[in-house]
Amino acid sequence: MAKKDHVSETPATQWLRKHGIAFTDHPYDYEDHGGTSVSSRELGVDEHAVVKTLIMQDEKAQPLVVLMHGDCKVSTKNLARQIGCKSVEPCKPEVANRHSGFLIGGTSPFGTRKAMPVYVEESILALERIYINGGRRGYLIGIAPTVLSGELGAKPVQCALVE
Repeated sequence: MAKKDHVSETPATQWLRKHGIAFTDHPYDYEDHGGTSVSSRELGVDEHAVVKTLIMQDEKAQPLVVLMHGDCKVSTKNLARQIGCKSVEPCKPEVANRHSGFLIGGTSPFGTRKAMPVYVEESILALERIYINGGRRGYLIGIAPTVLSGELGAKPVQCALVE
């Protein structure tokens, strides 16, 4: 089962508190390259409700954040078409870290180092509750998905590919 250790503040949790957003802490035993299948198993939640935060870039190397279901991949062609770009690709880990301020595996859309446009797979907004990274490896937070389109300003897109 999940660890019950005290969770210290991260830039993401500081951002959430500053904006008065309620969330629940969900620490778990992080595994390198385990992804959302490990976090969903450790927390006992559906992987579809675990949202991964992906730092990508357009053809001009402008960064953007994509929020996707844990059990889906991003169709970069569909995403690029919907946001008016020629192409979109994942950033290299060191570039993603520079943009977000978070390590890969611990990236949160909240409290990023750089302000970036945020896009969310539209069907995520229909879920009752989501689990998304809280700014550290092995730490998810539970929030209402309306926070993504509300306070975070994420724009809905349809670019999910079922894995």
